Amino acid sequence: MPERPRKRPRDPNQLAKLVVAIATAEAEDRVAGEPKNPHAVALGRLGGTKGGRARAVSLSAKKRSAIAKKAARTRWGNRENGGSHRR
Repeated sequence: MPERPRKRPRDPNQLAKLVVAIATAEAEDRVAGEPKNPHAVALGRLGGTKGGRARAVSLSAKKRSAIAKKAARTRWGNRENGGSHRR
């Protein structure tokens, strides 16, 4: 069974120790050195390039309009309904 890459520690002190160890060459940075599987990368890119367009084609014009209105309300807020007031 292949050795799985270990995740970085979540504890800030342990993470700081790991960063120092990597910087002083006491430990290897395993996360950056691993090559990606080219077939998996191609499949991910394929799904990403057609995802939004395929979804838009499958939705009716009325449903797309409702989704866009909801997004605009969320993004810009509606002061009567307690929307966000970011500037």
